[in-house]
Amino acid sequence: MNKRQILVIEDDPAIRAGVVDVLRFKGFFVLEAANGRAGLDLALTAECDLVLLDLILPGGDGLEILQKVRTDRPTLPVIILTALGSEHDRIRGLQLGADDYVVKPFSVQELIARVEAVLRRSPERPSDVTLIDLPTGVADLARREIRYTDGGRAELSEREGDLLRYLAIHAGRAITREEMIQRVWRLDPRGIVTRTIDMHVARLRDKLRDDPTEPRIILTVRGKGYMFATGDQSAGEVAGA
Repeated sequence: MNKRQILVIEDDPAIRAGVVDVLRFKGFFVLEAANGRAGLDLALTAECDLVLLDLILPGGDGLEILQKVRTDRPTLPVIILTALGSEHDRIRGLQLGADDYVVKPFSVQELIARVEAVLRRSPERPSDVTLIDLPTGVADLARREIRYTDGGRAELSEREGDLLRYLAIHAGRAITREEMIQRVWRLDPRGIVTRTIDMHVARLRDKLRDDPTEPRIILTVRGKGYMFATGDQSAGEVAGA
């Protein structure tokens, strides 16, 4: 049985039910959303291997959802579902990073063939971040370790590796603590004490050999959160955007 999980974002109940049924029959696990708001939340936080995304949705535009998914989860495959005459939307979707599209009305066979083709290709997609060059050495996220230029090594926990990856993917952009809780911890940030982020950043800085009083790698953004420094950023603390 196929253990992949697919998110279906489609507002038409009949189409959504049909797609969900056939995917489950083919052995996939399926999540579903009937509007843009719920779909975006699941696309950014749920564990899934592919998104089937309708472009015309209540509560959110499909192309905007695609843009946000490409920003926050750059390697997550997306197949867009479009109406027969919407050539402009299909082109725009592919330009924004959609992996494929299916035109309504579509056959079950075509849908499954396109899903399976994209999933076969997805392991070959370049990973978001594997190796991160550091002033003190290199972070190898595949091995979850830091190798220092002096020959030393430090292990990264799974959470530390995920946090470092997320910050590095968005280098140069201030990331709020709430965003980190939602995107890295996959939790609703409401009601959660964000001090846990500061503790993880402190431990990560220690392993990166990043001086907390004058950090060069993970910068503190006043009133906002943290930022992974780009080549032209070196201040230990910067003003919030």
